[in-house]
Amino acid sequence: MHETTPQPTPVTQQFAPTLPHGTMESASYGPVFKGIALVLLAAAGLWAFQMHQMATRTQSAIDVFSWLWLPWGLMAYTVWFVVTGTTRLSSTAIEQSWMWTKRIELDNLAYAKVIRLRGLEWLLAPRLYTKSFSGKLFIFYAASPAMLDEFKRLETALAAARDPR
Repeated sequence: MHETTPQPTPVTQQFAPTLPHGTMESASYGPVFKGIALVLLAAAGLWAFQMHQMATRTQSAIDVFSWLWLPWGLMAYTVWFVVTGTTRLSSTAIEQSWMWTKRIELDNLAYAKVIRLRGLEWLLAPRLYTKSFSGKLFIFYAASPAMLDEFKRLETALAAARDPR
């Protein structure tokens, strides 16, 4: 017989956010981070407008649109989700609105780690790295200090449930 590596078994989480309703919602990114994204988008738009004025003299409109305004549109699409993104934590799942909805059930968490640089949260958005039992990586961003505290509690509860020594 050959030996197989045992797969970790899911452990039922006994975690609930410390709120009366058992759920918590936060903006994914802070106001300064959002402001930086909007300023960069506006600056890129001004640059694109200036380039458009110069390029239309020598190139066709379709060429200018495809190499100048389509990339700016993709940038604007991304900034929209930075500005409107929200993260939700409940007793059963973590979810973030993005171009697609990111969601992981707490019972499917194999790993969780809060990553933040204290004092630089305004520039480098704090995040929760998670990994499911199937190996999928999910990264959730949160701007609220209360949400980050809950993420840290979740990380600690997960570590205690996985290694109950």
